[in-house]
Amino acid sequence: MSINLLFLLALFPILLAAIMLVGFRLSARITMPVTFVLTSVLAYIFWEMSLLTIVAATIQGFFITFDILYIVFAAILLLNLLKYSGGVDTIRNGFQGISADRRVQVIIIVWLFGSFIEGAAGFGTPAAIVAPLLVALGFPALAAVVLGMMVQSTAVTFGAVGTPILVGIRGGLESPELTSRLDLLGWEFSEVLLKVTANAAIIHAVVGTLMPFLMVLMLCRFFGKNRSWREGLQIFPFALFAGFCFTLPYLITGIYLGPEFPSLIGSLVGLALVVTAAKIGFLVPRKVWGLEASDAWPPAWKGTLNIPAAGSKNSVARVTLIKAWMPYVFLAILLVISRLPQLPVKAWLTGISFGLEGILGTNISGSSTPFYLPGTILLLVCCMTYFLHQMKGASVKLALRDSGLMILKAGAVLLFAVAMVRVYINSGENDSGLVAMPILMAEWTAGKVGMIYPFFAPMIGALGAFIAGSNTVSNLMFSLFQYGVADKLGMAPTWILALQAVGAAAGNMIAIHNVVAASATVGLLGKEGSVLRKTVLPTLYYLIFTGLIGMLLIGLIGVVDRFLINV
Repeated sequence: MSINLLFLLALFPILLAAIMLVGFRLSARITMPVTFVLTSVLAYIFWEMSLLTIVAATIQGFFITFDILYIVFAAILLLNLLKYSGGVDTIRNGFQGISADRRVQVIIIVWLFGSFIEGAAGFGTPAAIVAPLLVALGFPALAAVVLGMMVQSTAVTFGAVGTPILVGIRGGLESPELTSRLDLLGWEFSEVLLKVTANAAIIHAVVGTLMPFLMVLMLCRFFGKNRSWREGLQIFPFALFAGFCFTLPYLITGIYLGPEFPSLIGSLVGLALVVTAAKIGFLVPRKVWGLEASDAWPPAWKGTLNIPAAGSKNSVARVTLIKAWMPYVFLAILLVISRLPQLPVKAWLTGISFGLEGILGTNISGSSTPFYLPGTILLLVCCMTYFLHQMKGASVKLALRDSGLMILKAGAVLLFAVAMVRVYINSGENDSGLVAMPILMAEWTAGKVGMIYPFFAPMIGALGAFIAGSNTVSNLMFSLFQYGVADKLGMAPTWILALQAVGAAAGNMIAIHNVVAASATVGLLGKEGSVLRKTVLPTLYYLIFTGLIGMLLIGLIGVVDRFLINV
C-alpha cells in the first residue's frame, strides 16, 4: 500500500473529528465514540493491530482518564467550596481594587496566574483552575474555556517544572545509536537538553510576548458587547508590557538555568510587575471596559457552573481577601514543593503507584501515581479551605454534590476521547511492520517539504499534542524523528528539536480531550466545537510565526556555516 494512501487513512480520524466538532457543531459526546470506532477499525484492518492490542490500548486510556477526571473534580470542588464559603465573592470584589477593567483581569488571571500553575503542575491543570475562576468572576463560560486553553501555550514547554523537556525530549531521544554519536562528539544528554531549552525559550519569547494581547483581542471581539477588535487594540501597550514582564525573565531563566524554572520565574516576576502597574494605572486605558450583564449573553456562552453574581441575595462575602486567596497560595506552594527534583517530596509521591504492566500480554502498560497528581494537592487544599474558612458540613455536602454531578457528565466523553488517542499512538504495535499513525504522518510530511522543513517542524509537534493532549507525549513521539530529519537535511538538530517543543506547546490549545476537560469544569460540555473554532486562531498564529522564525534562524545558521567554510 502506498505511503500517500496510508497518510490519508491516518489523517482521516482527525479530519472527521474536526468536521464533526467544528463543521457540524456536534458535541464531543457524539464525536469521540465515532472517531474511536473509526480509529480502531483502521488500526485493525490496515495497520494489522490485533483486537487484543486495541483493547489493551483502551485499558491504558482508562488510567489516563482517571488522572484527568481526578484533577478536574478536585479543581471544581475547590471552586465550589470557595463559592459556598464566600471566598469567590471576596476575590471578585478584590479585583476591583486592582482594576475593574475586564481586559486587565484576563491578563493577570489567565496569562500570569495561569502560567504559574502551568509551570508548577502542567497536564491541563491551568485551564481546570483558571476557567472556573473566570466564571466565578463573571465571565461567560465559553470565554473562560477559550482563554483557559490559550494560556496552555508559551508556558507549556517548561510546564510541570520542565517535564516536557526533561521527560519528553530526553525520553524521545534516548536510543543506543544517538547515545554513541553523542559520545563521539564528547557531548552529554544534559548539554543537548540545555541547548534545546535555550533555543525554545528564544522562540517562545518572540512569539509568546503577544499572547496576552491576543487574549484580550479574543475577549473583546467574540464576547464584548460591541464585538470589537478596536476595544482590544486600546489596551495594546499594557498587554505588550505584560507580555514582556513574563517573557524576559522567562528567556533569561531558560538560557542560564535550564528547563525547570522559566515558566515559574517568568510568571512570578510578571505578577509582581503587572499587578503593581495595574494598581497605579500604568498604561491602562482610562475608560474601563466591561462585559454585558449575563442576561444579555447568548445561551451558547453559558455553562451549568452556577456562581451567584456579586451583590445578589445568594452571594456571600464573609471571608477576608487574604483568607479568600490563601487556598490558591497554598496550592501554588504545594505544587512547587511537590515538583522540585531537589527535594525528596517528589520521590515519595511518585513512589506510590498502581497500574498494569504488559496489559493482556501486549507491550502496552498503564499506570497512575495518584499522590503525585495535582488532584491530590487540590484535595489537600480543599481540606485546608474547610478549616481556614470555618465552613459548615452542609456547605461541603453541597460543594461535593455540585462537583460530582459535573464530573459524571465529563467521564463518558473523556473515556472515548482518550481511548481513541491511545489506539492512535499505539498503532505501531502491529503485525504489518508499519510505524504508528502519527509517525507515518510526520514521515510523509518530511518527505514532501524538503529544505523548507523548519516551517513544518512545529506543526508536527502540534499534531502530536492535538492527538495526545500533551506536550510531553508529543516530544516522546517525535523527538527522535525530528532529530533524524534534521541530521538528514543537514540542519541544526537542537533548533529543530526546539521547534518541535514549541509547536507541541501551541498544539495544546486545540487538544480535544483538554478542551473536553476544561469545558467540564464550567459545565459547558457539548460546546467543544465552538471552543475549537476560536482557539484555532491563536494556534495558527503561534505555529506560522514559529515556523517562519525557524526558517529564518536555520537559514542564517546555514549561511554562517558556508561563510566560515569558504573563509
